Amino acid sequence: MPDNLRGLLELALAVPEESQDQNKPDTLSAIGRLGKLTVETWAGFLAFLKFTGQTVLSLIRFFTGRARFRSADFWMTLQQCGVQALPIVSLISFLIGLIFAFVGNVQLTHFGANIFVADLVGIAMVREMGVVMTSIIMSGRTGAAFAAHIGSMKANEEIDALRTFGFDPFDFLVLPRLIALVLMMPLLTVYSNVVGIFGGMVVGSFVGIPVQLYWNETIAAVDLTTASLGVFKSVFFGAAIAISGCMMGMKAGNSSAEVGEATTRAVVTAITAVIVLDSAFAVIFTLLDI
Repeated sequence: MPDNLRGLLELALAVPEESQDQNKPDTLSAIGRLGKLTVETWAGFLAFLKFTGQTVLSLIRFFTGRARFRSADFWMTLQQCGVQALPIVSLISFLIGLIFAFVGNVQLTHFGANIFVADLVGIAMVREMGVVMTSIIMSGRTGAAFAAHIGSMKANEEIDALRTFGFDPFDFLVLPRLIALVLMMPLLTVYSNVVGIFGGMVVGSFVGIPVQLYWNETIAAVDLTTASLGVFKSVFFGAAIAISGCMMGMKAGNSSAEVGEATTRAVVTAITAVIVLDSAFAVIFTLLDI
């Protein structure tokens, strides 16, 4: 063979064969798999706590005037988290109100108490369903977008470039997204509550409940304390969604496939965090008799 081809062949043969260990079936026992899953879950929880702590430090730098990020990025993120999310939030909230009213009317009609459909829809929306459904929508929409954007920046080594130029990635990337989502979540929750109650009112008008009577019953059932519970929880849910999306984006690998996996993990982590927080708030509100 020619010298150049012989040299190329020698280089190819000098590379060891790829190990096939990854293709072998998992030989761990059930206890071993459980232990491996437990260790991975604990490591993920610790990583979440570490990322949350770094985010808190970034917030402290923001309030002390030492955090640097582009205001244009913040306003663009604010628009994406707020105005651009209204159509899907409107649709889902309206349908949730319709479903609650239909189901409640079917059951309450047996007792001649279908007027209490207004109580059912109003209390369910402002306490739980409005904020939870809005959080799930934002997890799949905004949390995934955060993870995909930051993950793509990491794959393109843009985050390393930020560090080289002296910018803190938490201040420049995580902080504006966190603040924007925390500011928009209470407003979206209030909007979702109103649209859901309106959906229940539409069903009430079809089953013979006058609109004015339905509205008066809703006002009587939903006091200020009840109406504020969902809005209060939305602040924590928004922070959890933003942290989950940004954390998975920062932990993404350097390929497009790993960016997609990070996006999926961001949605799952955000929804799980929202449900866990909501369960914790339910216990706390029950103990406080709220």
